Amino acid sequence: MNKRTTRLLLGSTLAAVAATGLIGCNKAPDSSTTTNAPTASTGTTMGTDVSDSAITASVKSALLADAVVKGLDVQVETRKGAVQLSGFVDSQAQIDQAVVLTRAVSGVNFVENGITLKGGAGGMGTQMDDTAVTGRVKTALLADPDIKSLDISVLTSQGTVQLTGFVKNKAQIDKAVAIAGAAEGAKTVKNELMVKK
Repeated sequence: MNKRTTRLLLGSTLAAVAATGLIGCNKAPDSSTTTNAPTASTGTTMGTDVSDSAITASVKSALLADAVVKGLDVQVETRKGAVQLSGFVDSQAQIDQAVVLTRAVSGVNFVENGITLKGGAGGMGTQMDDTAVTGRVKTALLADPDIKSLDISVLTSQGTVQLTGFVKNKAQIDKAVAIAGAAEGAKTVKNELMVKK
């Protein structure tokens, strides 16, 4: 076999393995293949990551397809079946519908609703200011060596900075909130960060 054939075979095999893993993520364990091997209660496995990614994708799809929610304003993050919703929307009906749609997705164990109503009618200037604040907060979080800021989502509306995501410990939450609060243009900080379990 030449190198090209070997790569194609390897790629096909990996795609088949990945597809099998995705297909089996939401199935109940088969008692004939279940083992009683001990599992670590901390950390995640590849199966958990794939499952969480699949749940996030399913929730985002459901929100985008819904005429009420118009899912572009809602952020979705998942960890071990716990889904965290965040963002700023125009009405309580959008919040309620987003939660209902999320709970209906297979594999969702818990929904943490951090969606907030937009405050007042902001113009283009306000949106630009909010974008600048979000950028400042993200830059400051990236510059801090103690925070894994890629796990933190930052949104700003009317000067209110919303932090969501899953971090390692309470100290990272406290530091992220302090950094966000110190950013120029940040009026308040809404902390929706959760410690990874």
